[in-house]
Amino acid sequence: MKLSEIDATLREIRVSPVKTLGQNFLHDQNLARWIVDKADLTPEDFVVEVGPGLGALTQFVLDSGAHVLALEKDRRLAEFLRSRFSTERLEILHADALDYDVRQLFAKPRVKFLSNLPYYVSSQLLLKFAKYPSPISLWLLMLQKELAQRLSAAPGTSDYGALTLIVQLHYHVEYLRTVPASVFLPRPDVDSAFVRLLPRSPEELPDHDPEIFLRLVRRGFSQRRKQLRNLLREEIRDWDQAATVGRFEPRARAEELALEQWIALSNIVRSQSLAAPDQTASERFPVVDDQDRLLGDAPRAEVHGDNLRHRAVHILVFNRSGELFLQKRARSKDRHPLLWDTSAAGHVDAGEEYDFAARRELQEELGVSAELTRVAKLPASEKTGQEFIWIYRTEHEGPFELARSEIEYGDFFPVDVVAKWVQARPHDFAPGFLECWKVLTASP
Repeated sequence: MKLSEIDATLREIRVSPVKTLGQNFLHDQNLARWIVDKADLTPEDFVVEVGPGLGALTQFVLDSGAHVLALEKDRRLAEFLRSRFSTERLEILHADALDYDVRQLFAKPRVKFLSNLPYYVSSQLLLKFAKYPSPISLWLLMLQKELAQRLSAAPGTSDYGALTLIVQLHYHVEYLRTVPASVFLPRPDVDSAFVRLLPRSPEELPDHDPEIFLRLVRRGFSQRRKQLRNLLREEIRDWDQAATVGRFEPRARAEELALEQWIALSNIVRSQSLAAPDQTASERFPVVDDQDRLLGDAPRAEVHGDNLRHRAVHILVFNRSGELFLQKRARSKDRHPLLWDTSAAGHVDAGEEYDFAARRELQEELGVSAELTRVAKLPASEKTGQEFIWIYRTEHEGPFELARSEIEYGDFFPVDVVAKWVQARPHDFAPGFLECWKVLTASP
């Protein structure tokens, strides 16, 4: 819409822009078209737009053939959008985007996020929708210029801080252009800017513990003028050695360390923890025939390397709401790293029975105990990795103590979302889980 059209429309629908809702309406059509062009949209894309207002971006997104979910907090604007756009490719929710369940988006094959975010909640919305792991593959955001500079900042600059690292740990952030206040009605007090976020490749950064990383970053930036040596003395025993390993000056302050150096620090802290020794190489699994009769046992590497039939357990953990807990496998796993899997799962060790192994795996991976019920048994096949699998289910609310050597991330998901997710993105899941899911959802 042009400036005159926006003014007339607002009068017609009796809307006065509410400053507390960050209502500043874009009237530069060329800029709106430029934004959408940067998203490279196709009819296969599902676009989330927060605060669509009068539809300045929405129009051009719909012209691309993409589907749009528009989250609008102002009821009057939501009703206007429904009257302006009559298409099944647009879903308008009159809702606060901070209350939206982002897990629903995993059920969409390809999701992109295009929005002119309200200034007063832009950082909260960004952290909510970009929380790792996210189903969104691209973000194009118009933000307050100051926030855009913080997100895209480089080490050694005044804008570089904890928020920079929290976002850049998982995303590449590109500052695209500055947007003058004159393109909005009413005109805001500050300029805006466009940024683009793209997810990092899983192999791009060293393995690390994200909880330790975030703890160190927040503590390190809690007092910017202080040297890290003083702020992190309780975390790192030998600071000079840490500086040597991380390749930074011992007297460095938080803003002087790059992302990779913060990861190095977090790995030093992790290595100081008294972790149980890795027993993977010495593990022995029972080897069985095609009827799951015991033939003997063999080392883990031999069982996997020669595709010998062996045994495993998968435990499905539900909460009282009926949601299923899924884990994202650690990037260090030898099979199916970073794929989504059953709540807890693992091999039956030599000398163990299925039930004992299930209780052990639940304790080792999630740190809890619960009563387990057998659901079904899967035969060994290529799809299960030549594993006979007993499936169990249980109920637990958490919280869980995730085994970081096994699990990258975990969360509860509504079962209907998982069903649509499996259909839309089967490549997101470990093959063993997909076989368990077929049994779980099979008709009686």
